[in-house]
Amino acid sequence: MIHTFHIPVLGLGYSIDTPLKVARYGISSVISIVDDELIERMRAYHCHLNDEPYIAITKKEPDYRAKRITAYLDLVNLLVTRQFDHLRNMDFDKGNDLRRYFELLPEQSRLRQGYDLMLDYPEGAQKKVFQRRLVKEMKPGSIDVNIMSKLDKMNYTANGDYTGDTFTDALAALRGFAESKLQSSIILSAGMNPRLYSYLEAFPGFFPGDEGQLLKKVVLKVSDFRSAFIQAKFLVKKGLWVSEFRIESGLNCGGHAFATEGFLLGPILEEFKQKRQEMLDELFSTYQAVLLQKGIVIAHAPKQKLTVQGGIGTADENRFLLDHYDMDGTGWGSPFLLVPEVTNVDDDTLAQLETATEEDFYLSGSSPLGIQFNNFKKSTSEELRLSRLERGRPGSPCTKKYLVSNTEFTETPICTASREYQHLKIEQLQTLGLAADEYEQQYKAVTEKICLCEGLCASAYIKYDLLKPRENKAVAICPGPNLAYFSRTYSLDEMVHHIYGATDLLEKIKRPHMFIKELNLYIDYLQNDLQSQLKDITEKKKKQLNKFKLQLQDGIAYYKELFSSSANQTSGLIQDWINDLSTSEEQLSNIAI
Repeated sequence: MIHTFHIPVLGLGYSIDTPLKVARYGISSVISIVDDELIERMRAYHCHLNDEPYIAITKKEPDYRAKRITAYLDLVNLLVTRQFDHLRNMDFDKGNDLRRYFELLPEQSRLRQGYDLMLDYPEGAQKKVFQRRLVKEMKPGSIDVNIMSKLDKMNYTANGDYTGDTFTDALAALRGFAESKLQSSIILSAGMNPRLYSYLEAFPGFFPGDEGQLLKKVVLKVSDFRSAFIQAKFLVKKGLWVSEFRIESGLNCGGHAFATEGFLLGPILEEFKQKRQEMLDELFSTYQAVLLQKGIVIAHAPKQKLTVQGGIGTADENRFLLDHYDMDGTGWGSPFLLVPEVTNVDDDTLAQLETATEEDFYLSGSSPLGIQFNNFKKSTSEELRLSRLERGRPGSPCTKKYLVSNTEFTETPICTASREYQHLKIEQLQTLGLAADEYEQQYKAVTEKICLCEGLCASAYIKYDLLKPRENKAVAICPGPNLAYFSRTYSLDEMVHHIYGATDLLEKIKRPHMFIKELNLYIDYLQNDLQSQLKDITEKKKKQLNKFKLQLQDGIAYYKELFSSSANQTSGLIQDWINDLSTSEEQLSNIAI
């Protein structure tokens, strides 16, 4: 791995073409392959921009979803390869992209140190040999893809006939990646989908080649050790190796938030660190035996990386995660929303993000999936939602239907953010004879949902001037709360140098340690959960909340010990962190369950 960080998936449209902007510099990033309509429009755009032939793949074609995804990924692969070859053929002229490649690397990396030595060499044949050796070791960043495993809508023909299990949304998307020319990873997030996981077995690229190499790799985004191990064991029993676990904070992240049962990121990472080898050995034992039954002999376990993401904000935090927990890399997502050359954020939304405060980022019930969702108060999608409520027209038109799941009122699933569902649900609420405050609470819960299918694409369409007439311009954006501390737009060079500690973009910003920020998010989460249950809390729920609180208390004890033994930090910082922990501990102790 050239860099020790990657850029995770950012919504639907924000990182849809990020590899075209960063892969030539050795930086890996992730494309969402949920929305094939967005993907097809982006393929048309980039084909025209790069003078590549474009033939539309229409919805009338069989298996159009998978074909669109394959065609787009192959295009991105082609263009990145072309960019990278062009860069490698440059001379080492001051200020050009070849130099930029090396100057973005961390100073401690072997390749960067070799580059620095080369610069000091006198001109001549020996320097040219050194330069050719450096160029030979360059690698592009990986073009990875993401599927939310449970976004797996069943599809039907115009006559209403079920198209079959292999044509559900998630399986078709997987097929699109598997049949592409990419040699990269598919990141599976949001929990286990056995049908999707089993379908991986249908594609030879996920199995070792003659030399043991994996052309297509499986990566699991997880929030705790137990679920990671369960999912990995399911896969190895089919001869499928997990090449990386991406451990994400339950709440201190962007997009959908999957809260743990009070387990905090530090203790979770500690468990991965302590049990990593044990897990690897057990998984490889099964993997080797299953592959043998398939006629594949493998002598050594493929590499299995651990990376972490969610709320990392400083080089010190980044370095500590790598060194203390033996992580192989980190993920930096939300801060890159303020890097216009990397992600697709329209100018108006950028301006709002630059001036946003901590209060503007909040955990919401906005997602139609019924999963808590990191939202931004100043987004135009939130403005549109409120204006529709004022006009007595709650809900959104539902055109893409990627998130349809509710059959409460209809035989065919509909989306809970849709105008149809919200109208039917409000009608029902009005017949229940609820007390005014109870009605208001349920009404707000119903009408809080927003259309993510259109909202998470709109910014990319605006940036590239691809909006169709009468198409919705409202932008939904879902940064993690960490973005509140970054207060302007940045260049790629500035953000990368910040990650590696060559500069400090937050030097004068008062910001809690990432572990303490997550702890406080969990305390707020517990308070809100308790508040929502006050009227009719059951003994079972009380037991669950008490267990949650106990886990947080254990986490605080862990952090106190961790911070006290952090020899690499300044004493002033350590004392600030311990003081913050004491404040959080007091707040938690005041929560009576």
